[in-house]
Amino acid sequence: MSADVPSAVPRRATDRPGDASPFALGLLLRQAHWRATAVMTEALRPLGIELRHFAVLIVLTDRGPTVQRDLAAATGSDKAGIMRVVDDLERKGLAVRKAVPGDRRVRAVEITPRGVELFDAAHVAAEPMAERLVAGLGPGEAEQLRDLLTRFAYPVGG
Repeated sequence: MSADVPSAVPRRATDRPGDASPFALGLLLRQAHWRATAVMTEALRPLGIELRHFAVLIVLTDRGPTVQRDLAAATGSDKAGIMRVVDDLERKGLAVRKAVPGDRRVRAVEITPRGVELFDAAHVAAEPMAERLVAGLGPGEAEQLRDLLTRFAYPVGG
């Protein structure tokens, strides 16, 4: 067998732009996630929270008081992980656990006024970072990317 690899042989999945491997989409999504995570982590760091905390604040702002089981599902966390995040948020005064009427075993998590203030401040801090993140895209492409990723992540009937 020759050390030269013919150009007709399909290339393996790598982090190269334009890779046509069936695994390339997943790798591109992972690279995009890592890049977005790094940028948003930088935006949140001065506020004293991490992305895992902010993910819970997003759910609480969107849904209102939410039981921990549903927070775990909404954020892709497990039971122990979501408990640690909620503990952190309570310690920081950003969320509180409250009893759920009719079920003594279940607690709903609710964002506090301080949590709402931090949530708003995080959006202000993230805006220039988010713009930097999509700076290389053309007019309308950031919205198109958001639309495509939303449809990909949440398929109709899926």
